[in-house]
Amino acid sequence: MAKRENDSFSVKDLMQSFIKENNLSKGMQKIKVEETWTKMMGPGVASHTTSVKLQNKTLIIQLNSSVLREELSYGKEKILKIMNEEIGKEVISKLMLV
Repeated sequence: MAKRENDSFSVKDLMQSFIKENNLSKGMQKIKVEETWTKMMGPGVASHTTSVKLQNKTLIIQLNSSVLREELSYGKEKILKIMNEEIGKEVISKLMLV
């Protein structure tokens, strides 16, 4: 029988190395941004959000309410700051509300 290695690794460390080795970090960032948008903005804004995309450090939010779009445009800088803090690093540099 083959000997077992006694090295133990946490699941978090294994997942991070898997993501790094397979170049999945950008895809994982996109998923994290979508989850963070829904979490930070709450169910009211999330229900009017039709699309959340991250392209080249630009967060593109598609909304079906022009009134909500206008209200959110006043707080773009605050939204960027909160989103980046929640994600843990500067992933978003620009916010577009369409």
